[in-house]
Amino acid sequence: MERRSPLLFGILCLGLAFLYVPILVLVAYSFNASPLVGVWGGLSTQWYGSLLHNRQVLGAALLSLEVGVTSATGSVLLGTLAALALVRFARFHGRLLLSGMVTAPLVMPEIITGITLLLLFVSMFSWLGWPHRGFTTLVLSHVAFCTAYTTVTIASRLQTVDRSLEEAAMDLGSGPVRAFIDVTLPLVAPALLSGWLLGLTLSVDDLVISSFVSGPQSSTLPMVIYSKIKLGVSPDMNALATLIICVVGVGVVAAGLIMRNAERQRELEMQRAQQG
Repeated sequence: MERRSPLLFGILCLGLAFLYVPILVLVAYSFNASPLVGVWGGLSTQWYGSLLHNRQVLGAALLSLEVGVTSATGSVLLGTLAALALVRFARFHGRLLLSGMVTAPLVMPEIITGITLLLLFVSMFSWLGWPHRGFTTLVLSHVAFCTAYTTVTIASRLQTVDRSLEEAAMDLGSGPVRAFIDVTLPLVAPALLSGWLLGLTLSVDDLVISSFVSGPQSSTLPMVIYSKIKLGVSPDMNALATLIICVVGVGVVAAGLIMRNAERQRELEMQRAQQG
């Protein structure tokens, strides 16, 4: 039987406390009746009420969600095509260029990406009269840097797919596209979902690039939060952060339960197959 080290256990507790104690403090102060950070004025839910009537925050949250969903969907589509080209085609002209374009946003500082995209959109608008800075430029920018992450996620899963299954489907009469849709696509579906969720998270969380490419009437939620926090801690922002933490926590728990049920179902099917 392995002995537990008190030192390692203490380090683990300190690490967890460093991560989660600030979150608990933030949640507690979201119920503080006093608008001052260092003064406890009793329990109150007034900041949640003021948050629900804050049109600026609600509008920014809706815009961030719309941009995130659109960007995640577009990045998954482009990422799937790029992953297919990199995994399924060993050699073709421009492979090195495509690989470099996919990996560049992963290591490029966001401020550089934001500046280059801003210059691109300004030049395009002066030449073509499009796009106007706002929803369109936000979506295009977020797709540009989210595609790199979705491509890596989907390509790693696509490399593990047994191509003999797809070849067997084609031997039975399916065309290449039909075989990919019926056989390969279900196998990489978890990676597609993971890439979509990753793209949504990156898009909703982005501040630097959005600050460069957004218009005067298209502030995203991180931009609004930053503009309020940099002038001092705002109690309604504590309430907003608490709601975001609750939503993320519920999503994590739900995903864990779904994965556990799927694993149990898979084990039951394997047991039945072995018994049969």
